[in-house]
Amino acid sequence: MIATVAVGVNRLTVGQVLLLATLTTCATSGHKSLPPTCQSDIYCHGPLIHTVQMASIFPDSKTFVDMKMKYSRNETLKRFNDMMLRTENAPSRHDVELFVGETFDPAGSEFVDYEPQDWIQKPAFLEKVADPELRQWGSQLNLLWKFLGRKMKDDVKTNSDRYSIIYVPHPVIVPGGRFREFYYWDSYWIIRGLLFSQMYSTARGMIHNFVTIVEEYGFIPNGGRIYYAMRSQPPLLSAMVKSYLDVTHDLQFLKHNILTLEKEFDFWIKNRTTQIEKDGHIYTLARYNDQSRGPRPESYREDFSSAQVFRTEAEKENYYGELKTAAESGWDFSSRWFVLNGTNKGNLTNLKGSSIIPVELNAIMYWNAKLLEEFNRELGMSDKELKYRQIGEQWLDAVTTVLWHEEVGAWLDYDIINEKKRDYFYPTNISPLWTNCYDQDKKQYFISKVMKYLDKKNIDVNQGGVPTTLEHSGEQWDYPNAWPPLQYIMIMSLDATGDDWAQQLAYQFTDKWVRSNYKAYNLTNAMYEKYDATVVGGHGGGGEYEVQLGFGWTNGVIIELLDKYGDRLKPQEDAAEPQTGASTSGAPRPSHPSSTPQLLTVILALTAAGWIGLDYLLRIVTALCGIYRKQND
Repeated sequence: MIATVAVGVNRLTVGQVLLLATLTTCATSGHKSLPPTCQSDIYCHGPLIHTVQMASIFPDSKTFVDMKMKYSRNETLKRFNDMMLRTENAPSRHDVELFVGETFDPAGSEFVDYEPQDWIQKPAFLEKVADPELRQWGSQLNLLWKFLGRKMKDDVKTNSDRYSIIYVPHPVIVPGGRFREFYYWDSYWIIRGLLFSQMYSTARGMIHNFVTIVEEYGFIPNGGRIYYAMRSQPPLLSAMVKSYLDVTHDLQFLKHNILTLEKEFDFWIKNRTTQIEKDGHIYTLARYNDQSRGPRPESYREDFSSAQVFRTEAEKENYYGELKTAAESGWDFSSRWFVLNGTNKGNLTNLKGSSIIPVELNAIMYWNAKLLEEFNRELGMSDKELKYRQIGEQWLDAVTTVLWHEEVGAWLDYDIINEKKRDYFYPTNISPLWTNCYDQDKKQYFISKVMKYLDKKNIDVNQGGVPTTLEHSGEQWDYPNAWPPLQYIMIMSLDATGDDWAQQLAYQFTDKWVRSNYKAYNLTNAMYEKYDATVVGGHGGGGEYEVQLGFGWTNGVIIELLDKYGDRLKPQEDAAEPQTGASTSGAPRPSHPSSTPQLLTVILALTAAGWIGLDYLLRIVTALCGIYRKQND
């Protein structure tokens, strides 16, 4: 466990508050030159945010930094200083609550009621869903776009300095729950879902929002708040444009925005790449790597407290940087980013994501190069077409040489510190199949290797989906959680091969995922951010916050799967169907005489996750009873 130190605001003098705030935002040596997470001394750094966040007046630290200032920055700081003087430099929790209540509007006050104008009741994808129950569910998911739509008040543009939200001109579909603003990689699956729901105007508006943000910031921040302005997420803007163009053929949109797409790609090339030496050759590959100082404002209290295990300010700043780097990956947090004695063991204090070359990021970077090659070809820009073709070829060579593991039969993350591949299962280990980042002349070789790899990992024993990892850390991007984008990457990677064997497995994973999401929806009338891979219909847990409802990317993934496989999907498993895995023999696996595989996965989940509650345990027990009855009928 990470040691934490609770700092009581009422025991600190104003001098101590100022000192602590300064120390947390200005490290020694090389960290001194790093900028803060944003320039605001209300929302990102300084005594005010430190005092408010450490007072723990909200269960979720994100609440405060999402609140609008009622007054100007100068007036807000004056009122803060007045409070400090009035309380003799030792405000109680109640004093801080009063200050915030009198000086800030509630979180979420930047929006007006909004209903997407292009929403239609019966989009075409519903006609492809044969089962009436699943078709009705698809109709309800389509309705959720209304619930998740957000439009900013005009005041956000006029008085942007009073808000933490980043102004965008068009309405957005947000993930849901505590995530009140847009998020970068979430939006890829949201936009694809909108396109299948025939909401072309909303999808185009969201993409245009991103274009305006790249023009202002030079890249797309993690999410739509100024406190995210120094980190990004997996670069999927060009892929969003490709999805939009495939449906609308809107070449004018591409023509107007091609330079912005290139600008974002250049940001990643210039700011998120490193060089790896292999067999005497130097290869350029991408990594996640936040370059700012201080705790995450949206998790300020948690970061500051957990950093107290470190002795020096430089060590604390390095820790803050690794937390933000992991957040840039979208996997915040996971044992995937732990490096301890060359392994993936440890805890958050062992985060070393900036020293790991991730497979999917580099598969996506290759995809960006190929899409920019394609876009410039369509626009008749032959010089740029050649430029991006060459970048793509170099990236493909680097991914194959540095990340492909012949014996394992998959692409693996690379540990820069220990100069070795990290042989741990992640769904992203096969993501080059998704983006075609492999030698097409050796397609059957790669497919055969990958299928044998998946068979050895035995991930098909999980009844609720493909787990994020096989590690039991208690972090939310670890076992037993299953996340919608990773299911999508796994399914589409296999399907994109065109191989019957791989496509059969893609359908099996789809079948499990759709059934699990459907069962959870029927039980709770909600779509979740993440699910439990071990239990059909179980939602996920762990991490820094409660499981969130909504949910943007979950809806988008399911809608696309209903469109693609709806002619054969069923809400419940047919008892006559054989359970086949990624067996390399081509023959069905022998049936298990007992529920040992299912029971084992559940026991492992319970052992690893002390946060499982009684209601969750009851659902697991119920599921096990069902399995037992079925096997003994």
